[in-house]
Amino acid sequence: MSSDPTTRDMTEVADVNSLRDDGRTVTMTAGRPVVLFYHEGEVYAVDNRCPHMGFPLSKGSVEDGLLTCDWHHARFELARGDTLDIWADDVQTFPTHVQDGSVYVDPDPDPDVPPETHWRNRLADSLAENLSLVAAKAVIHLDHYGEGFTTPLETAVDFGTQYRADGWGRGMTTLGAMANLHDALAHDEKLRAMIVGVTTVADNCDGEPPRFEQYALDNEALSKSRLKSWFRDTCDVRDSTGAERCLRTAVNVLDREDLVEILVAAATDHIYMNNSHTIDFLNKAIETLDHVGWDRRESVLATVVDVIADASRGEETSTWTRPVNVAELCFDAAADLPEMVTAGTGRDWDRPDEFIETLLSSDPIEIDEGLRDAVAGGASTEQLAHAVAVAALRRVAHFGTGNEFSDWNTVHHTFSFANAVDNLARRTDALAVYEACWQGAMSVYLDRFLNQPPATIPDPGAGADGDPADLRDRLLGVFDEQGGVDEAARLVAGHFDTGGDPTALKRTLGEGLLREDATFHTLQNVEAGFRQFELANTDRERRLALIAPARYLAAHSPTRREREQTVTIAERLFDGEAIHEDIES
Repeated sequence: MSSDPTTRDMTEVADVNSLRDDGRTVTMTAGRPVVLFYHEGEVYAVDNRCPHMGFPLSKGSVEDGLLTCDWHHARFELARGDTLDIWADDVQTFPTHVQDGSVYVDPDPDPDVPPETHWRNRLADSLAENLSLVAAKAVIHLDHYGEGFTTPLETAVDFGTQYRADGWGRGMTTLGAMANLHDALAHDEKLRAMIVGVTTVADNCDGEPPRFEQYALDNEALSKSRLKSWFRDTCDVRDSTGAERCLRTAVNVLDREDLVEILVAAATDHIYMNNSHTIDFLNKAIETLDHVGWDRRESVLATVVDVIADASRGEETSTWTRPVNVAELCFDAAADLPEMVTAGTGRDWDRPDEFIETLLSSDPIEIDEGLRDAVAGGASTEQLAHAVAVAALRRVAHFGTGNEFSDWNTVHHTFSFANAVDNLARRTDALAVYEACWQGAMSVYLDRFLNQPPATIPDPGAGADGDPADLRDRLLGVFDEQGGVDEAARLVAGHFDTGGDPTALKRTLGEGLLREDATFHTLQNVEAGFRQFELANTDRERRLALIAPARYLAAHSPTRREREQTVTIAERLFDGEAIHEDIES
């Protein structure tokens, strides 16, 4: 109860005797429902909507100065509204004053902190406690205050780099992928993308020990060649502590391109490390820095050290060594690369029409010779990496549904690897990128049986029944039912044939993706497809870049859509809807 005797700027809301007799009453103050409680001789005013899910607090219980919501039992300290349950949030309270038998309420009290600060704090709570509904509410409110992208992204990056001892993982990779998708999405899906990123980081860090950072070497005069050698050697012997000290030193003394070169070199010293994830995680860490700023480079890039040093290595598996030792082909090419590059110096390479078919050959020697001829013919790392990415994309687009369902992951891993190399090649032209091209091309070869026979996708001009808007609506319908893989490809192809806007098509694919409980690989696949659309050199490549992820998404839809339910609740709470009425009815 306020001790301030003035009632100026306060609103008369109730008779104190009636309130004492009833114990509580609900009134409207400044357009919002407020519940008044008479408890232990004091009058309290509290927002009647529980901050957790909007249930009327007037139906709750009051005992020993605590108000307990009757729905999920969130507890609030009556005088200031602080919660004992972090998942519920604090409830807004209003100063009261009793004068001449009437209760007055201040309808517009000054907030303890600005609302933007409150929701930034709640976003941090959601990460620390792995609270998906809190994260969804925070992102939606921050978007209302113009912080829907930068604040969630930076907060999650800072959290993810500190609170996972194993460093960069699926959570941070998902966050980076969602940041990459952001500009291609409609507004509601932009929010969903950031919610997916934040909640996946929280989940991936949940229950994990925090990181204890190493520190840079004192000698800042160390050369690039020495730091590169030390970093590769320490990673090679799985000395992650030494590797991190070398990398932190390199971060402080080298420019961006040299830094990328050192990382890619270590990540390609062994074959297809961590079953493609090492290169993909490294690329996502670098791309994420583009979004949050390279001033965070030391803390972010340090988290990829374990992904390199502790990764599994393809040459240690039978897949890469039996019956054909394709790992040896990769190592032999790496040894010969200086000579090949010298031969190609000053030459211009135009990708032959049949080059992609060569990369899709069932003969690894033919693939190896094709790559060698390309480098000796002047092919740049960027040209070669993109060609391998197109071949990998073909494996996804033509994946035969007669294969085991889990083998979608096999072609996806090759594609995510190749897409990462394609992007890294645009940051450095180091020889290590060529080595990654060989590894990607040999992984495409190893996936050949998953295109036997290849699934048919519509050729350009095959025709479509419907206008672009109708085709997009039907595509969303396909994702509502299982087994629509080939129909999804047909609708996407038809959208191109009818002159539909690819921007609208990508928004539809984004909507289909983000309403699902999409797995890590599905999120990766669609994001990589969108990126390949941007990098495509021809109309056929652009078609392929959206047909492939549409098939992959259709194969993995529908899901239970639990995440969408959480987001919908958060949206309805933001709009002031009474969710409990639907449930009670």
